[in-house]
Amino acid sequence: MAETPEVVEGTETMNGQAAEGAWEPKILGILCNWCSYAGADLAGSARLQHPPNVRIVRVPCSGRVDPQFVLKGFMRGFDGVLVSGCHPGDCHYAKGNYYARRRLTLLTRFLETMGIPRERFQFQWVSASEGARWAESVREMTERIRKLGPFQGVGRPVPLLIPVVARQSEAQAVGVEAR
Repeated sequence: MAETPEVVEGTETMNGQAAEGAWEPKILGILCNWCSYAGADLAGSARLQHPPNVRIVRVPCSGRVDPQFVLKGFMRGFDGVLVSGCHPGDCHYAKGNYYARRRLTLLTRFLETMGIPRERFQFQWVSASEGARWAESVREMTERIRKLGPFQGVGRPVPLLIPVVARQSEAQAVGVEAR
């Protein structure tokens, strides 16, 4: 009969669950098939040490990452989201990573207006030969999310700086001088 392993505070049990009372962040990783996924695979094949906190979704290209994928990750309870693609100029689909960079830069600003801290989202380039870079970025993001604590959902959105009103009566109700 197999012995039950002794549980030490902050360690994992045999089934991969954290010991009682030890919270571990859940991070959604959305990775390009050609470069970043291969880099993550290289990190695993080379047995580079990195936390097992990232759940990976493989997409054909980082240009295929819809901002809604990131938002749904947060809505489904992930504590952080990491999007990774080919370096600029190395995209297998010519310029998909340029589209991703433009889209995800705007998304970062949008997340802040929704009350999601910038530190919970990361976009980076990782090539197929950069397994060590992948492992290091996962370690850094896991530590950063661990310090932030569990994601509590969307916070209070940042208010608009200039309220938009259509009529004089609405302006008075809001307490803004209409022009």
